[in-house]
Amino acid sequence: MTLLPNPTDVRIRPARPEDGETLALIDRLTWSPLHAVMPRPQPPYSAFFDERHHPEEYLVAEVDGRVAGYIRLGRPTELAVNAHVRQIQGLAVADEARGRGVGRALLRAAVEEARRLGARRITLRVLGHNTLARGLYESEGFVVEGVLPQEFLLDGSYVDDVFMGRSLL
Repeated sequence: MTLLPNPTDVRIRPARPEDGETLALIDRLTWSPLHAVMPRPQPPYSAFFDERHHPEEYLVAEVDGRVAGYIRLGRPTELAVNAHVRQIQGLAVADEARGRGVGRALLRAAVEEARRLGARRITLRVLGHNTLARGLYESEGFVVEGVLPQEFLLDGSYVDDVFMGRSLL
């Protein structure tokens, strides 16, 4: 299934409840052990938005008016002592839109949204073998702040969990 034509112009907007089905499809089509620690989604599929995942936590990328990806920006904990931190808790781009700046546009929009929300820092976790994503994050000012060696066993290989972050000041 083709989700979009050749992207030319990326527009970022807040997610809406009606985006759920399309975002769930992007999630299923882009699933890979390169970036996912959860098992491959299987039918019956659960709803994309639920009691733990609200539309207001997501920014959506559109290309030519069609949804091309999303980024989730949440709080790492509900503790007041780290309310100044936002965490990227998911990023997916439709295969047809990859390599065209959609992921970078989403990442930059998440940084600006975190600032707008009053955050002083933004963090994320990425699998050590996901060099493409790590390169994108590094090019946008994120640095490695910690590594949990061999934290996950994926497809028979042990993979590091890499913590990255950057200041928003």
